[in-house]
Amino acid sequence: MTARLLHATLFLFAALLAGCATSQAPSAPAALPTYADAEPLGAAMEGWVYPYPVETLQFEQEGRLLRMAYMDVKPAKPNGKTVVLLHGKNFGAEYWENTLRSLSAQGYRVIAPDQIGFGRSSKPEMRYTFPMLVDNTVRLLDHLKVDRVAIVANSMGGMLGVHFARSHPQRVSALVLENPLGLEDYVSSIPPQQTANLVKLEMAQTTTSYRSFIKSYFKDNYRPEFERFVEQFARVQQSSEYPRFAHVSALTYQMIYDGPTYNELPKLTVPTLLVIGQLDRTVFGRRFAPPEVVKPLGNFPQLGKAAQKRIPGARLVEFDNVGHVPHLEAPERFHAAVLEFLADKR
Repeated sequence: MTARLLHATLFLFAALLAGCATSQAPSAPAALPTYADAEPLGAAMEGWVYPYPVETLQFEQEGRLLRMAYMDVKPAKPNGKTVVLLHGKNFGAEYWENTLRSLSAQGYRVIAPDQIGFGRSSKPEMRYTFPMLVDNTVRLLDHLKVDRVAIVANSMGGMLGVHFARSHPQRVSALVLENPLGLEDYVSSIPPQQTANLVKLEMAQTTTSYRSFIKSYFKDNYRPEFERFVEQFARVQQSSEYPRFAHVSALTYQMIYDGPTYNELPKLTVPTLLVIGQLDRTVFGRRFAPPEVVKPLGNFPQLGKAAQKRIPGARLVEFDNVGHVPHLEAPERFHAAVLEFLADKR
């Protein structure tokens, strides 16, 4: 049993025990874990379990020697196609476990990188931009001698996918945008923030506040196995390297703010599928604008339909009762839609 599965099992078992209390008196809710006694994780999360072997590509960028971590899952019966998975801001490549397994089972070679600044990759304190992340992804594909790929991208990764497809359309056979950020013009609604203020907010996070934040992605679909994302954060926060981790998180927030994709959508020339969980109300920078400004934002049912009209030839698949991360909340439906879309793309 993996450490991740063991943790989820213990979490569920504790909840079941709480439910089995005697009927003579109502029992108190099971206490949620704080991970106060857990082993700390460094900024590069050494020791965190990934579902497949992790390899690294080392290169120099702006005078720094960096390591880009990635999983490269080769199928037993190759179909000659490769898919690249692009993660969101608050996740690393390991949250693609089910997608890696499902696509490779159908013959796809699947590459899931941790972008620089995320997951097991280096986290330099530098200015982050989407063009930089695009260049790093191209560097990885060149290293692996992969020329043409389909891209499946969630949340912030969707913005990276749009930037990649705009700058390298000849290398993209298809683009799947899973509840991507950047479907609306947030720059005109959300005021810019000083990086120092963002760092203070990151440093003030607690396990409880971060759990609430993660739960907001999943709405009513939060399950015991998703607790691992809270555990990961809590253990990194206990590390002496957390101040650097928090600073890099603030810097990648600035990257999202500085690299909007709303006006790039009509310029996409690659086959595009929008996969939109209908419960999603994610608003980038929600806390930095008044409630009356935020209220009309983040309506993904509307945003998906509007984006389909703005992206030439785009297809739209809508998932009822699903939030921001359909590949975790409704994996069977998500993978069926993606596989159907990719079937004739070369």
